[in-house]
Amino acid sequence: MADPAVSYELVTHGSVREIGEAAYRDLVSDTTPPFLHFEWLDALEQSGCVAPDRGWMPLFLALHSLKAGRRRLVAVAPAYVKWHSDGEFVFDHSWAQFAEQRLGIDYYPKLVLACPFTPATGPKVLVRAGEDVARVHAALSDGIERLLSQIPLSSAHVLFPPDEDAELWGALGWARRFGVQFHWENAGYASYDDFLARFSAKRRAALRREERELTAQGVCLEIHTGADLDEELLDAAYRFYLSTVDKHVWGRRYLNREFFMTVGQTMPDRLHLVMARDRATGRCLGGAFNLLGHDALYGRYWGAIEERPFLHFNVCFYAGIRDCITRGLRRFEPGAGGEHKLSRGFEATVTHSAHRIVDPQLDGAVREFLSRERAGVLAAVARARAESALRPARSELADSGAPGSGPRGSGPRGS
Repeated sequence: MADPAVSYELVTHGSVREIGEAAYRDLVSDTTPPFLHFEWLDALEQSGCVAPDRGWMPLFLALHSLKAGRRRLVAVAPAYVKWHSDGEFVFDHSWAQFAEQRLGIDYYPKLVLACPFTPATGPKVLVRAGEDVARVHAALSDGIERLLSQIPLSSAHVLFPPDEDAELWGALGWARRFGVQFHWENAGYASYDDFLARFSAKRRAALRREERELTAQGVCLEIHTGADLDEELLDAAYRFYLSTVDKHVWGRRYLNREFFMTVGQTMPDRLHLVMARDRATGRCLGGAFNLLGHDALYGRYWGAIEERPFLHFNVCFYAGIRDCITRGLRRFEPGAGGEHKLSRGFEATVTHSAHRIVDPQLDGAVREFLSRERAGVLAAVARARAESALRPARSELADSGAPGSGPRGSGPRGS
């Protein structure tokens, strides 16, 4: 039962440093994804990648409990005032167009609770251990409502929260949005061959051929993390990042070299670089910049300065899956988009966001749109799951009671 003697106060901060590194770290647990760590968010600010002139004004939300004269920080949410929708990956450009052209109201600025440029699932409210999570979310929602009435913001948006947090926001009256990504789930695989056994013989042979052909071209894959990282590797990762964003019309140089170098120094154990190297010359041809979490690997950026057949699949998918199995990680989120992932062992997965829109007309129109969109998303996910390239794992057969099912896998299960 909630303690009636406890009240809450919401304080805004213009940077993560205003909260204080020690205070922020107190709310970070072993399971907090790396992109929500102090070092990552601070590097975005200090490198200038996140700044008002880039359309991202930090406005971190700090929730304090008040009881018997004692004030205590109980939750923090990375939040930003936005003047555009770039770098969010929950696409609301049509909402902005409807608001401005049909209703004659401003959609920007708006408030987002998110990690900039990162379409990955993770708690956007870091709650102190032992606190009532539902009550904290309710207090934060109330505080955001007051904030929306005090400063000219059209709306507030929580991007890529985990399922349980999305449920809390929905229960508080926020509009929920469903999206889809393609994630790899560890079904207790003892080895990479164990994973490949989930495919049909034809598909399994095709995947093995894609790995063999890259090796036959004289390319080897390396994984670097922690003390392995040096300026040369980080420079290569940055060059590969630029090679991709500069190649596509939708590409944006959200990050700079200073950011790559900073996180390489402040959180090397959380960086996971896959490098493709030419054996003959020793030159790095391409690579992937990933983040290593407690139970998950997060694919962030990839690129190449020399195209080779199957390089992308090996660097971005197969190397990551192999390392997840070796480390016993539960899942691999390789990033947004890409139905081609389905044939390579990734499965359609629902993602979430939550939205509070001030204007009643715009709110009603958005909710009507989300209701239609949700039905389509859930149908697409169900269809993709039904058509998965993966055959049921032994553990799934055991759960279903299917004849001839083997023993349940002893390793970590996918969520």
